[in-house]
Amino acid sequence: MGGDNGFGAAYGTAKAGVGLSKMGVLRPDLVMKAIVPIVMAGIIGIYGLVVSVLISDGLKQRMALYTGFIQLGAGLSVGLSGLAAGFAIGVVGDAGVRATAQQPKLFVGMILILIFAEVLGLYGLIVGLILNTKASGGDVGCS
Repeated sequence: MGGDNGFGAAYGTAKAGVGLSKMGVLRPDLVMKAIVPIVMAGIIGIYGLVVSVLISDGLKQRMALYTGFIQLGAGLSVGLSGLAAGFAIGVVGDAGVRATAQQPKLFVGMILILIFAEVLGLYGLIVGLILNTKASGGDVGCS
């Protein structure tokens, strides 16, 4: 569940890091400015950590089936949206950083697209948090 989030963050970091390395050869003066996609990809991983800690706080030996499925849904919503956001950040970060090396005016456009990609992961976090708050209801248990 939350591991998908880590896959997305790792892919985004790796893909954007490759673009940053290639861009750094041509324009070493822009390396610190172009590190933004890598930082944004790392933030995606934090979303999964937050929801995983909240879900693990509610785990018990015997719990309602309803609670288990709600927690599964919360983890999947954060994990899969984080995976998608990490992929988007990686692809946009790689291409955007390389394009910024050739035309610095593209930096603002790259940042805007990265923000829209990051928000995909944030939406999953919000849904996961809402689902996790509803996980305490239900009285159908497994025996």
